[in-house]
Amino acid sequence: MEIFLLVLLGFAAGSLSGLVGIGGGVVIIPALVYFFGFSQLKAQGTTIALMVPPIGILAALVYYKNGFVDLKVAALICAGFVVGGLLGANIVTGLTNELVRKIFGIFLLIISLKMIFVK
Repeated sequence: MEIFLLVLLGFAAGSLSGLVGIGGGVVIIPALVYFFGFSQLKAQGTTIALMVPPIGILAALVYYKNGFVDLKVAALICAGFVVGGLLGANIVTGLTNELVRKIFGIFLLIISLKMIFVK
């Protein structure tokens, strides 16, 4: 069940990335903290690890050396992210710029309020 949920998380993050250009830091990190019980550091390290080629390799290595990376989780989310990103990109290209801007703003507002007020 957890494998499915992690791939689903990747799919959701990938879809949002394709739709509004956000994913890892805004979607995956809070989900790993609030729904999977990760520490903030482990969530950040694991998210960086799933983005490794090539942008996060050095940062992921630092987190990994300090025990803050779950490679299995990173791989599962990455698998969902690839498919979700394709779906999101296909959907968003049919929307107006104004609608996409509003969706992006609403999503950021919801995430920021959750990060501020929910433990």
